[in-house]
Amino acid sequence: MGRPADKGKRRVDGTDGHCISMGNPHFVTFVGDVATAPVATAGPILENHNYFPARTNVEFVEVSNRKLIKMRVWERSAGETFACGTGACAALVASVISGRTDRRVEAHLKGGKLVIEWNEKTGHVFMTGPATTVFEGEIEC
Repeated sequence: MGRPADKGKRRVDGTDGHCISMGNPHFVTFVGDVATAPVATAGPILENHNYFPARTNVEFVEVSNRKLIKMRVWERSAGETFACGTGACAALVASVISGRTDRRVEAHLKGGKLVIEWNEKTGHVFMTGPATTVFEGEIEC
């Protein structure tokens, strides 16, 4: 299977990236250093750009090597978050179609590490990682 390097590739408000759907919209942009990526400034601009009428999630991805990516996420309506499973999956797909990584990577997010794999035979994207409770609450009825 060849890699369609330009599939989903777009320039939005001067930022190059890939539009990827994981059932929800994502705009994945590659950066040299995720620690200094303009998440707080570019995130809301891209999220609300008129190219995305229902808004979009924005992933800022640094490719360390073919098996490791680092990323930060600007989630629509929420701002920067510690993790986003569908965002990590979208980041892998964009990384593969642009020829940057293999089909299985370890993704490092602020909230921890995930293993993401895009199966070539089935086309399914699999995510493996820990599940932890981060909040408990009660609602009185």
